[in-house]
Amino acid sequence: MHHHFAKYHLGQVVRHRKHPFRGVIFDVDPQFANTEEWYHSIPEEARPRKDQPFYHLLAENDESFYVAYVSEQNLVPDDSGEPVEHPDLGQLFGEFNNGHYPLQIHLN
Repeated sequence: MHHHFAKYHLGQVVRHRKHPFRGVIFDVDPQFANTEEWYHSIPEEARPRKDQPFYHLLAENDESFYVAYVSEQNLVPDDSGEPVEHPDLGQLFGEFNNGHYPLQIHLN
């Protein structure tokens, strides 16, 4: 069995490699843990491998705020130094500091 160590961590600001959105990681699955429907909704040539960490993001783009589920291969660190404006951030994280958000609560 392969053990994959997540490259990114909770509270880190990341952006999508291909799509124009960024977000804050609030949960990590060591490998794909979403539905087959979700997976098959991705065009086949763009489908990420399932055996890699997947990240739950409080995401934002120019139009809206939402929760995104993204494979590690499709994320890059966001080094803009800009805070994310997602309205749910305050429930999970403390103040934006030095490019990331400190975890505020303990997830069980």
